[in-house]
Amino acid sequence: MRELFQFLWQRKKFWLAPVIVALLIIGALLVLTASSALSSLIYTLF
Repeated sequence: MRELFQFLWQRKKFWLAPVIVALLIIGALLVLTASSALSSLIYTLF
């Protein structure tokens, strides 16, 4: 992760930050829904 942030900082590619954050949130949702009782709630949202 540190290398990714260093790349973004050095190359001034700040527009990639929201994309990376969105991917991390989606990944966390997938992990949480696969192993919890919240899966029925998340599935109804999408």
